[in-house]
Amino acid sequence: MDTNNGYTLITGGTSGIGFELAKIFAYNGHDLIIVARNENGLERAYKEFTLIGVDVVTISKDLFIKESPFEVYNEVKERGLPVDILVNNAGQGQYGEFAETNIYRELDIIQLNICSLMVLTKLFLREMLQKGNGKILNLSSIASKTPGPLQSVYHGTKAFVQSFTEAVRNEVKDTGVTLTALLPGVTDTDFFNKAQMQESRIVTEGVLDDPVKVAKDGYDALMRGDDMVISGFRNKMTVTLSNILPDHVAAENIHKRQAPVNKKK
Repeated sequence: MDTNNGYTLITGGTSGIGFELAKIFAYNGHDLIIVARNENGLERAYKEFTLIGVDVVTISKDLFIKESPFEVYNEVKERGLPVDILVNNAGQGQYGEFAETNIYRELDIIQLNICSLMVLTKLFLREMLQKGNGKILNLSSIASKTPGPLQSVYHGTKAFVQSFTEAVRNEVKDTGVTLTALLPGVTDTDFFNKAQMQESRIVTEGVLDDPVKVAKDGYDALMRGDDMVISGFRNKMTVTLSNILPDHVAAENIHKRQAPVNKKK
């Protein structure tokens, strides 16, 4: 067991990769703070992880709202909960051509995927630096490595997360604090329903990764203090190919893979 003295705070920890990460942390003896907006999901997480034998604190906040990450931090401070590990997992996307998608939905996605992650990282990082130890896991994606037609804003937000994580990691090297980026591929979660992406070829014809395996890869990399981990051999090959190809060729390949199944190839 990799127990720690403080709490592990996980955003979006009631489903998908976030839930599986929370489960791994719990089984390794980490007390948890689970942040999500779904009350039923929070209740389920509380019951399941409490049975494992760790302390579980739930915070109901909608991280689409600008003030929410500040309120999460303030509530944690007011309750005297020391956070040694921060997992910025919450994130969503929107499917469709940029000229036709809902700009307000996209602004919400930028708030969730970028702004809330940045706020929570800054506030908890400062405390970790004062203590001289701590770990932060940011959910990036293999989408961070290539332009993403039909998911242009999502890919753009993940490119920010990847660059931001690597930059701050370098700034705090040799302080006892590490930042790690987890890069999943197409994973079997509710992400595609929320993004209205069920008809995408990459979902209907592709192989979906197991969120349990993705979470294990992320947890192990975080505990080792790695800078990043690409989950799965197939995704490693995808990123390698994307690094070789010119951006416009990579974008065209992604466009074909993410096109709806009823559209001609």
